[in-house]
Amino acid sequence: MPIPRAAAIVVDGDRVLIIKRFLRHSPGVGCVMCEAAEWQGPQCPGHDYAVLPGGHVEAGESAEVAALRELREETTLTGEIDRLLWTSAHNGRPAFYFLVTGVSGVPVLSGEEAAAHGPDNSFELRWVTAGEFEQVNLYPADVRSPLTSLLMG
Repeated sequence: MPIPRAAAIVVDGDRVLIIKRFLRHSPGVGCVMCEAAEWQGPQCPGHDYAVLPGGHVEAGESAEVAALRELREETTLTGEIDRLLWTSAHNGRPAFYFLVTGVSGVPVLSGEEAAAHGPDNSFELRWVTAGEFEQVNLYPADVRSPLTSLLMG
């Protein structure tokens, strides 16, 4: 069974916090983004996209706890789960999307993302509006509609 993913949705007015990514794998390394785009080339061309803060739900951990842990690890922000907004799939695994409220701190890239940051694997925290989802290539694309509804509602 695939390991679930939990994502934290942090809203500031009409903006949401995302992690803007550029990822290029070395030749011979499997790339889920290449697979999703059905890329057939001999090496990963690199991918510009954005995701919501989040990651794997660890063994014995609830999706809610994972969303808050990942938010803290990736951005240094803390908060509390308001509610589960929706469920979906992310690269073939279950994904849970939680609204996080009572957020404190200033978003700063941290944890594994800060350590791995480089020319072929870059991370940037950014606030974006619904009108920017296509431009930043928010992934997976099926989060754009419910997230737009949340920001516009």
